[in-house]
Amino acid sequence: MKILTFIASLLLASLADVHAAEASKPNIVFILTDDQGYGDVGRHGHPLLKTPNMDALHDQSVRFEKFYVSPSCSPTRAALMTGMHEFRNGVTHTTDPREHLNKDAVILPQLLKSAGYRTGFIGKWHLGNDGDYAPDKRGFDWTSFNMGAATVHFDPVIVRNRKREQRKGYREDILFDEAMTFIDENKAGPFFCYLATYSPHAPVKSPDEFKAPFVGKVDAEAADYLGMVANLDYNLGRLMKHLRDRGQAENTIVIFMNDNGATHGLDVYNAGMRGSKATIWQGGSRAMSFWSWPGKWQPHAVRNLTAHLDVLPTLCEYAGVKLPADLGTRLEGFSLRPLLESSAPISWHDDRLLFHHVGRWPSGLAAAHKHAMASVQTGDYLLVRSRPCDDPACKRYSSQCTTLRSVEAGATKATYTKANAQLHWGVTPPGRWSLFDLKNDILCKQDLAAQKPELASKLAAAYDQWWDTLFPTMIQLGGDKGEPDSLKKGQVEK
Repeated sequence: MKILTFIASLLLASLADVHAAEASKPNIVFILTDDQGYGDVGRHGHPLLKTPNMDALHDQSVRFEKFYVSPSCSPTRAALMTGMHEFRNGVTHTTDPREHLNKDAVILPQLLKSAGYRTGFIGKWHLGNDGDYAPDKRGFDWTSFNMGAATVHFDPVIVRNRKREQRKGYREDILFDEAMTFIDENKAGPFFCYLATYSPHAPVKSPDEFKAPFVGKVDAEAADYLGMVANLDYNLGRLMKHLRDRGQAENTIVIFMNDNGATHGLDVYNAGMRGSKATIWQGGSRAMSFWSWPGKWQPHAVRNLTAHLDVLPTLCEYAGVKLPADLGTRLEGFSLRPLLESSAPISWHDDRLLFHHVGRWPSGLAAAHKHAMASVQTGDYLLVRSRPCDDPACKRYSSQCTTLRSVEAGATKATYTKANAQLHWGVTPPGRWSLFDLKNDILCKQDLAAQKPELASKLAAAYDQWWDTLFPTMIQLGGDKGEPDSLKKGQVEK
């Protein structure tokens, strides 16, 4: 009897230790906006937008000023969830089936669950919603999204944990309500709340009160777009107040990011950068990245080269996740912890190379697009090829190559821009790479490839090795899947 009592006391003590350890872990709220540009924030100099809540979060956060994501939606989400370049898990487009994240991949919510986290997903998944690809089969305990995706702005049908309910109001207001409901249901913590908005993705439509300040100052489309961003700012304020009112702000990491470069606000303001979503220029992949943990991290700016690849290893470290050995060796991101905890500039992976590729080629034509819309970044240098491919078969389908061929022929109008296509969709010379110094030439006007041939050659060789190494895996996992007719004329952007 004494032995049983002793064993029971040990078990109770062990459980108490587990609960104590879990209670000490930070909650995590990760907000990812859809198609909001880096410049679409008041603190980043926008001439029209007033974003007091984004500005407040900016001011109280560790701000990564050289933070990069992928040039479009599904690829960014795949990299965030895996800590690996999206091509390594077969995600090369935003259309079915090439948006499907390899179902055998071990992803962030699964890892956080292993460390005792309750995991919730709200909003836009865009990594495959069918069968085993759906978020509730990928490690999320609690899910909520709206029927009709980005096309339904008002009075959506919300599907929470597979139960449908007709709701009244604006979609993003409701999605933020859903996030707050999940938070309230998990007060004991720790929890991971992944809120991925649909705003301000097209089709653009915002409530009149949020659009009103921009009517007459920009065209109707841009006014609705800016109104959607203003509404996101309003809802961010509601969520932050919700955490404070419930005494959870001090033990909650809040991360605020966008998923790719500028879209329908491009011609209004782009923070001085060249490029938009779905281009290989800096403006296509530079993102805001605000990380707040009151009392733990001192607000400061970080100028080291960082990326979406770093989110998973960082959050896993703070959550106390024990990474599987085979996964740890394959991660391409690094923990941001040294940068988060040091308010003074430090050396951190200074020799890092970031590889980008727009992808989005017509299915079956991956090999022909090796050097189409590709880049390598190290420090402040960007090696880039912004060109259409040379395969005649590609001309039968609408893709980014179609746009680049039009721009090369002199077009001034293209996706997201009514008059500045030569800048934002600019085409580089054929048959070679171009090199730019982003620190001193943010618009990438002066090609330094001839002046710095050794650097250009080194980065080009690194790119070739990177592509050639990952290409077989990308193909095996469906990155070129589908008949070419799956991308018909006109289906360019999603």
